[in-house]
Amino acid sequence: MSSAPAKKVAQEATASKPLRGLARTGFAVNGLMHVVIGLVAIRIATGSGGEADQSGAFAQIAAAPGGPFILWVIVIGMVALGVWLILAAFLIPGADPKRKWAHRGAEFAKGVVYLALGATAFSFARGGSTNSVTTSKTFSATLLSAPGGAILLVVLGLAVIAIGGYFIVKGATRKFRQDIRVSSGAAGKATVVLGIVGYIAKGVALCVVGILVVVAALLANPSKSTGLDGALRTFAALPFGSWIVGAIGVGLVAYGLYSFARARLARL
Repeated sequence: MSSAPAKKVAQEATASKPLRGLARTGFAVNGLMHVVIGLVAIRIATGSGGEADQSGAFAQIAAAPGGPFILWVIVIGMVALGVWLILAAFLIPGADPKRKWAHRGAEFAKGVVYLALGATAFSFARGGSTNSVTTSKTFSATLLSAPGGAILLVVLGLAVIAIGGYFIVKGATRKFRQDIRVSSGAAGKATVVLGIVGYIAKGVALCVVGILVVVAALLANPSKSTGLDGALRTFAALPFGSWIVGAIGVGLVAYGLYSFARARLARL
């Protein structure tokens, strides 16, 4: 398929009101997931249990009243948002080809992430389960056992750190305001504050995850690559670490609340 027909298909699909509505649902369920993860992170900071990652969030939702129904809504919302982002990537304009394709690649990658989250939620909706810590360790062990795997794992860790840095900068500079229609008054100000705190906290969490991936590669020890839950528990064990984990948890809750607002205010 040439670029012109592909762009036309993407334009028609992204103009669809049902798809836009489902994509907004995707932002909302992403917010719910981050609120649950943030609350579990706060529990970890206070010495309680729980799994502070996507799998842990889906497991808690599954155990709640009406949880299976909510999980199916999450599946639909995540998949719809992923599809919308992938299609919209083809429509990103730009005079500079390198910058345009870099932006398209970033949007495409985000779409793939949401599709992966939808697949994880699908597993829980069907009554199954996954463990992010085990998955992270297994993936790292597989890479480390392959020729040049350690280098690939370092590159992957650095990429996660870079994404985390991007979130921090986007929050600190309020660049996320370009993604939404900021309303006036107290509601608009509250949304911006939630965005700042949320993006920075999510960025810090991703940087910690990336650092542990790099450490796992350098030490050739896949058990060091434990995903978000393991990263937060590692931090909580450090002096004053519980305060840091608690702050990240609050920030992730803020990101979740911002995502709820984005579901209504997103520029789609």
